[in-house]
Amino acid sequence: MKAVELHHGAATDVGLVREVNEDSYLAAPPVFVVADGMGGHEGGDVASAIVVEEFGRLADAGYDPARGTDVIAGTLRDCQRRISEYGAAQRARGAGGFHAGTTAVVALLVEDHGEPKWLLANLGDSRIYRFSEGRLEQVSVDHSVVQELVEAGAITEDDAAVHPERHVITRALGGPDAAEADYFLLPLGSVERLVLCSDGITGMIGDDQMAEILARADDPRDAADQLVGAALAAGGKDNATVVVVDVVGLVSEFSYDSDAQRVSLEQKLGALP
Repeated sequence: MKAVELHHGAATDVGLVREVNEDSYLAAPPVFVVADGMGGHEGGDVASAIVVEEFGRLADAGYDPARGTDVIAGTLRDCQRRISEYGAAQRARGAGGFHAGTTAVVALLVEDHGEPKWLLANLGDSRIYRFSEGRLEQVSVDHSVVQELVEAGAITEDDAAVHPERHVITRALGGPDAAEADYFLLPLGSVERLVLCSDGITGMIGDDQMAEILARADDPRDAADQLVGAALAAGGKDNATVVVVDVVGLVSEFSYDSDAQRVSLEQKLGALP
């Protein structure tokens, strides 16, 4: 696969209301993940951490870029199995009604007809956006009750933002039945900046404010920090997590050294000689 230079930033915060951060994220180029856990302490936080662990193994071991969908699907199956086993073990120890679940949004580079592309996957209501030429576009489609109502024409997008069931999701990892992810394949040139985030971001700030932040923050680390900061300033009612990835261009060697990327970006921005 042709080598792609990526710069990235990530940020997370427990928010101003919750006591535990049930979100987890992975930024291990070329694999990026955000998972929003459900089930409370030792439920949601463990479930989301399992997702990050499994995709972290994938990033460390490497994968066949020509089989991206199979790679993601297999890793999600491993996540589902581990989360289900963990929940069953807790209930067997007497934790009646114990539940552990999580959303997941995933982005990794794959090869399609000899060209590098983004393969994206979604389960739940965490989201993936692309930002190009000053325009923000949601790529993923929420797996939620309100999204189904919007698609059926029963409510509007504005109604969905305040609907009492807006946090009820219809697909997730950890449920009694294995849920299938949705997949999206994007040409590399169609994405200047990729954003993966939990609903602690999108539930607090609108797409217009997100676009403004992404447009003014050249460094993806600054963009991530500012997106989380804006969610907190808006009330911080949920855990807020975001990963921002910039496609810098093609490089001659297939190397994903995050420390080297950080130094390269600081040199570019004039922070280093």
